[in-house]
Amino acid sequence: MPNLKFFLLSFLPAAGAILISFFFLPPVWFVTATILIVILLGLSFAPTVLSGMQKAELPVDEQTGDVELQSILNNFGDALLIYDENFKVIFFNIAAEKLFSVPSELAIGITIRPEFVDDPKLKVLTRVVFPTLSPIMIPRSPAGTWPQIVDLSFSEPQLDLRVSTSQLARESGGPTRFLKIIQNRTHEVELLKIKSDFVTVASHQLKTPLTNINWALESLKKDNTLNNSDKEIVESAFEASKFLSEIVESLLNIAKIEEGRFGYDFQRADIVEFLNRILGQALTQANKAGVRIYFDKPKTALPPVFIDEKRLTLAVANILDNAIRYNVKNGEVIVKAAPADGKPFVEVSIKDTGIGIPQEEMSKLFSKFFRAENAIKFQTEGTGLGLYISKNIVEAHGGEIRVESEINRGTTFYFTLPTDESLVPKKEIPQEG
Repeated sequence: MPNLKFFLLSFLPAAGAILISFFFLPPVWFVTATILIVILLGLSFAPTVLSGMQKAELPVDEQTGDVELQSILNNFGDALLIYDENFKVIFFNIAAEKLFSVPSELAIGITIRPEFVDDPKLKVLTRVVFPTLSPIMIPRSPAGTWPQIVDLSFSEPQLDLRVSTSQLARESGGPTRFLKIIQNRTHEVELLKIKSDFVTVASHQLKTPLTNINWALESLKKDNTLNNSDKEIVESAFEASKFLSEIVESLLNIAKIEEGRFGYDFQRADIVEFLNRILGQALTQANKAGVRIYFDKPKTALPPVFIDEKRLTLAVANILDNAIRYNVKNGEVIVKAAPADGKPFVEVSIKDTGIGIPQEEMSKLFSKFFRAENAIKFQTEGTGLGLYISKNIVEAHGGEIRVESEINRGTTFYFTLPTDESLVPKKEIPQEG
């Protein structure tokens, strides 16, 4: 019977894996992973189950529970692979047989080696065990945490997989074992690509006529022969057309971001000069709204940051736009830049005195199309796309973004930018659609 120490050693990693799964897996897969982790926690108290786990049936009168557990895992919807620290396969369920076109009789007991990538029968399986050998590998979880989640893409055959790897609990001195849950997302990814292609094509088709409409309405605005009533109609139509153009542009940007082809050109820059320029551009909108903008400049010089000025301008402009639009009359927006607590980053904050964000809605703030209930009442117009775009741009710079808010007291956005070029991601990562 396992002692208390072994119980804690088994339970705590499992609890951690469930918690991490909550943040990094879609709801359906979080529930699935939780059930599986609970099942596997039971395995840690019965080591003989895994060592004897084969496709052949076990004597029912002696190990009925083991047979039931084996049946559950064998009939699990996703491919399951368990191997030891030497990459020797211990368990290979029916779904894995179908996915990899490898019978369990061949897989179980084999020690997977990197050179197997040249074997047509074991090529995909080997790349799942060693993800860095895959043509395309996209990390979906922080380094050094469990489970490790990566997306893998193959062209021959066309295959898109999400692989979640967990380290199984073990008794002191026992062998380390690893579990991989392999979800076949090929159909899902294809649907996402079709959706993205449709958005891109439709947006491009709308851009040209909208540009012509904007030009025509802008010309009409300058026509002095129009009476006041007609001028109001033209002004209203022009504002509506501009708003529609902004939506189209945002949809195009999101399609590019999610495909990992937004395009960045990182250069060394002075963050104070950069913010000065952005704030100057926002003054007209702020004055029109009756909002004052202040730049609380740092007392000492800040190290240069590595940014794509065009893309970061879009991110900061989106945040400033919200700070102005959802502010109160005679309100303020205060912008600061400072070193980030001894880390190789500069932290920028944008604080407003506006309507704030309800605490229960904070977790959705950076989601596509989301607008807080009080924001909708305060400003009926809005796409709910700006903060989603800003978050992705900041993260593509290697930074992080967060927010603090209090209803009717204001909101503060914080984001960081690297001062060390090595912290800038080397390539874009496609995002979830």
